Amino acid sequence: MNPLVIVVPVVVVLAGVVVLAALRRRDVGAATGALSRETRRRDRSGVDLSEGSVPSGREVEASAAVERRAPELVGAGAGLEARRGAELAEYVPPDPEAIGVTRRQFFNRSIVLVMGLGLSGFGAAVIAYLWPTPKGGFGSKIRVGPIPDVLASIEAGDGFLYLAEGRMWVTQYPASALEKAQQVYSAPELAGMEAGVVALYQKCPHLGCRVPSCVTSQWFECPCHGSQYNQVGEKKGGPAPRGMDHFAMEVAGGVLTVNTGQIIQGPPIGTNTTGQEAEGPHCVTGGGGH
Repeated sequence: MNPLVIVVPVVVVLAGVVVLAALRRRDVGAATGALSRETRRRDRSGVDLSEGSVPSGREVEASAAVERRAPELVGAGAGLEARRGAELAEYVPPDPEAIGVTRRQFFNRSIVLVMGLGLSGFGAAVIAYLWPTPKGGFGSKIRVGPIPDVLASIEAGDGFLYLAEGRMWVTQYPASALEKAQQVYSAPELAGMEAGVVALYQKCPHLGCRVPSCVTSQWFECPCHGSQYNQVGEKKGGPAPRGMDHFAMEVAGGVLTVNTGQIIQGPPIGTNTTGQEAEGPHCVTGGGGH
């Protein structure tokens, strides 16, 4: 297992803890105020808390109840003497920082929040990048089938077999062209060509349009800008910089498997191993020459 898969989530969790701790500390630090002079004087002289004279909880509650009803009365049996004729405490407005959020606090919390979100997003992106690619479909190895069945499907499709799940065209490669192919193509491509097939990426190398087949000419002809390729994907005309890209192929036990996760750059301009020319009218005009 890649160690980043473990490290990144830990970093994200620690970042969240730091953010929460910072916000908590700011809230606690902001909850400060000022006691009035009268309140401080009452605290000093109100109750004798020396050893041996500490009132019980019941006595404190009774004294508080009496003071609420009549500040001038003495709490009977409470053990505490209520204040007589005490002056009203001077009003001191509360500290704005204790009851609201200042501009500085707002910006500080916003910065911390944005940093936390950024770290979380980065961690999620790294995890998504390292996550294993799902099996099947484009980007994986696709089992096309036994070679005889593949050739029969190509013939049934008038020379072309399209597999949507792999975004590829599969066509027949003539055995007579293998000698020339061995001088141009790589081993992963030749593995299929020697069995009589070639797997082509559907995307045009020019600007990425999907290239359809043309049954009348037996070529691939791009409708976007007129690039043309013969039946095995070698460029015949148009603005494309090279032939159609190929997929790596494997043949084991007579079964064709195409690796759509390994795209091989198409052959250079001028490659024509099969010598195939257009066999009928073109579906797209204006392809031009080489």
